Amino acid sequence: MKFGFFNLMPWPHYPEPPRTYPTPNRDYDPQVGRQLYHDYIDLLVHAEACGFDMALCNEHHFSPYGTMANCNLIGSILARETRTITLGMVGNLLPLSNPVRVAEEYAMIDVMSGGRLIAGFMRGVPHEYVAYNSPPGESRSRQKEAAELILKCWQEPEPFGWEGEHYQFRSISIWPRPIQSPPRVLMSASNEESAVFAAQSRAIMAMGLISDMKLARANVDTYRRTANDHGWDPLDEEIMMGASTCICETDEEAHEVFASALDYFHGTLMKPTYDALKLVLQAGYFNKQQAGASYDSRLDKVAAKKTIQQMIDAGSIFCGSPESVVQQIKRFKHELGCGGINMSMQIGNLPIATVRKGMDLFRDRVLPHVRDL
Repeated sequence: MKFGFFNLMPWPHYPEPPRTYPTPNRDYDPQVGRQLYHDYIDLLVHAEACGFDMALCNEHHFSPYGTMANCNLIGSILARETRTITLGMVGNLLPLSNPVRVAEEYAMIDVMSGGRLIAGFMRGVPHEYVAYNSPPGESRSRQKEAAELILKCWQEPEPFGWEGEHYQFRSISIWPRPIQSPPRVLMSASNEESAVFAAQSRAIMAMGLISDMKLARANVDTYRRTANDHGWDPLDEEIMMGASTCICETDEEAHEVFASALDYFHGTLMKPTYDALKLVLQAGYFNKQQAGASYDSRLDKVAAKKTIQQMIDAGSIFCGSPESVVQQIKRFKHELGCGGINMSMQIGNLPIATVRKGMDLFRDRVLPHVRDL
């Protein structure tokens, strides 16, 4: 099994839930934020010493639940501060970005890290399109064309031109070229359409369990079936599932602190974002009505109030003592057939010291029992 450490870099100091989207930044204190960035980066670096295989960063906009507007900035720091851990940028939102610049920045990270990059080719969630005033109906076709262009940028040794539906460049020749030729690509597979596209692209599939194992298993099966139809068989480690995680000395402690952190995350940080997501869905974010309805249903499940035990039973979180988390991971592996687990451990206002202690418990009392699954 491969394990990733993920940090959303949330803002943990809201006095009360914001009521509008985009969330006003009047409550952001840059000096407090400066220390938070240092603390969060320290956790990502510490992941290497805790036996994690991947340090994972992502990109969000106009949202206090994730203050990493450009994951590549963090990735460049990790390239210098770590030695062996894989750097997963999960990642750049291709439909909202200049694909040539993405190719350049990813190549820089790969070179600086000695070839340790996993390159996320992400489409983003609906509210990102509100933030960047981009037509959401074009997101899938933009992602596809941008992915093809980036791969060509990495592998073509001579200058070339590009005349596509969405992107036109007279002459391209990026410097530097990546060490990996090309770097491994990761794509989201949070619905059937995305799972098909990830398999067609021979990319690692990634999915966060925000609802239940039944949906996740269906997407895994779609990914494997589509990959086989296109002449390849994914390794288990190319199926990466994510779950919010809290590990403490006892079940009681973990349940208590995580319940509070998740309440803050969903009830405070995410409240205006959920409203924006609903509005974009109603405006037709998805090209297929069925896909939009599926996303809408998942949001409803997330918003529904559940106990920690109910979320554990649904498989959407890992929470408890090291011994309990070992059993939860074993069940996860058995039911989903995944070989990669991305642990999102910095959730809401969970104290940094609690997260760091959980990472150490993972290294000492969880990893030895699940590494060889």
